[in-house]
Amino acid sequence: MQQEMFKFAFFALIALAVALEVVGDVLFKKWALEDRTVLLLAGLLIYFIGAAFWALSLKYEFLSRAISVFTVLNMIIIVLVGVLYFNEDLNLPNKIGIALGIISVILMEL
Repeated sequence: MQQEMFKFAFFALIALAVALEVVGDVLFKKWALEDRTVLLLAGLLIYFIGAAFWALSLKYEFLSRAISVFTVLNMIIIVLVGVLYFNEDLNLPNKIGIALGIISVILMEL
């Protein structure tokens, strides 16, 4: 039971960290397009808060696993936001990399 609670806490903290990092990334991209300083400052603040949640996740999991899960989930969501919101294109190597990232998270959970 305690192991399940740790796993839930880990994934909840990682999910919060990824969500905040994605919001920060979107604000950075909008800042790059619109050159409004407030977007840059908001992005930095949100990134900092996301990093705090990521750091808290280390209480429940090893660094190597935490950074791997965080990075792959962040990559998948950012790619989806880039494609769906900013109309960016994906080429075949990008698609293969995303698939391998998903496979890596699945393998780490076995």
